[in-house]
Amino acid sequence: MTKHRMEPLADSHDRSSEILTPEALHFLTRLHDQFAGRRHDRLAARMESRKHITNGRNLRFLPETAAIREDDSWRVAGAGPGLHDRRVEITGPTDRKMTINAMNSGAKVWLADQEDATSPTWHNVIGGQVNLRDAIRRQIDFTTAEGKTYALGEETPTIVMRPRGWHLVEKHLRYTDRAGLRTPASGSLVDFGLYIFHNAHELIERGSGPYFYIAKIENHLEARLWDDVFTFAENALNIPHGTIRATVLIETIPAAFEMEEILYELREHCAGLNAGRWDYIFSIIKNFRGRGASFVLPDRAAITMTVPFMRAYTELLVATCHKRGAHAIGGMSAFIPNRRDPEVTARALDAVTRDKRREATDGFDGTWVAHPDLIPTARAEFDAVLGERPNQIDRLRDDVHVTAEDLLDLRIDGSVTDAGVRSNVSIALRYIESWLRGVGAAAIDNLMEDAATAEISRSQLWQWMHQHVVTAEGTPITHRSIEEELAHVFSTIERTPGDRFDEAAAVFREVTLEEEFPTFLTLSAYSSYLVEQPRENAA
Repeated sequence: MTKHRMEPLADSHDRSSEILTPEALHFLTRLHDQFAGRRHDRLAARMESRKHITNGRNLRFLPETAAIREDDSWRVAGAGPGLHDRRVEITGPTDRKMTINAMNSGAKVWLADQEDATSPTWHNVIGGQVNLRDAIRRQIDFTTAEGKTYALGEETPTIVMRPRGWHLVEKHLRYTDRAGLRTPASGSLVDFGLYIFHNAHELIERGSGPYFYIAKIENHLEARLWDDVFTFAENALNIPHGTIRATVLIETIPAAFEMEEILYELREHCAGLNAGRWDYIFSIIKNFRGRGASFVLPDRAAITMTVPFMRAYTELLVATCHKRGAHAIGGMSAFIPNRRDPEVTARALDAVTRDKRREATDGFDGTWVAHPDLIPTARAEFDAVLGERPNQIDRLRDDVHVTAEDLLDLRIDGSVTDAGVRSNVSIALRYIESWLRGVGAAAIDNLMEDAATAEISRSQLWQWMHQHVVTAEGTPITHRSIEEELAHVFSTIERTPGDRFDEAAAVFREVTLEEEFPTFLTLSAYSSYLVEQPRENAA
């Protein structure tokens, strides 16, 4: 067994040995032998694509795949056992308490998130796998320091696990290829591989299956890579082909132009698509940040789901999914209730009601929420449209005709304001500080923020500064003005022992104020702050 070619470099979780077994590490090695090279090729292709967009090339529907779009005969595999009714899905990280709360939430599906809602400390990565393994076997409980006990109820949702995106690495596992080259492992392959290795057969025996949300992909070739990973894993673990079901987040602007091709590549494993709204906005800013004033977006609060480019994207997603027999799952409203503030809760419920009513009437088959208290509100809107039906896949949106120009129609009735600048600085700084402490989903100003919304905040600031934007109040957005806002936010923060605000400010400056634009804020921050010292070099 080639166990030494996938080497753990840290032992931060007391149950690591249950997850990082020799057999599991051997399986991860096989995944990397087969797919690590192709992963690197696809990431290199992303860089090339961004360069073309920066140089003025607009995205388009691919002429070379027109035959796939024009062929009305093919369909995706569709829902697996336990996935036919997805009207309300709760999202959240996989720490022990949140795992139990999600499993007891009353949602139809739990998106067990090892990606944007999880800070990828080694403890969180391995602890999440432990908690998922225990939850699937109904062997999970939790007691707080104050003595409050959490345990599973009778009814639990179907689990759909979200591994990290292709761009992220796992530096606590070192992979040595057959030629002897040592590299960090792929975060995607680690999260996927450990979960399916330990749980696939157990899930199948319990009447469900290994289901995944696939994040951050940009084109159909990346989808093809995931489909090959699925087929390889099914063969390696001796489970029937097509047992795996994937729901793909369409959360990058290049992927919006290849929805049908993505479904086609994954058709034997695909359950649906999701409208990942926050990363989608970030992707537009990232890809078009240097293309001039016409690509500058106003304050984040003005970028609603009803502005032209967001409306075109979501309607195209529903029409595409239903044409191919796939679920269309709506996105997450950031508003969350506050049990100590009835006024905040009332505003949140009103916003969520309007958001979910729009999705249900547009044809979505389900939606996301980030808080258990929002489930009844979201379910009521989908119940009103679906009734007893599990979904509305049969509702074809033949009235939808979206062009490439529609997807890039960034005209919005809004402006950049001093308040918008200050909000972006505050959210980015406070989220990064939370992430550095190992908390990947943070309630900030009565909104649920994760890595995607922090990305919007810092990338808008970068774009506004480099495009020489002046706020509605007449303030030029410059390196100096952003530093002044950062100082102001710092002056309002109540510091506590052990907080990470000094490091967060350093990360903020690196990803916001430098001349070069980092593609993801988490990349360098992970390497600088979350990677534990390898055992071989430890004191």
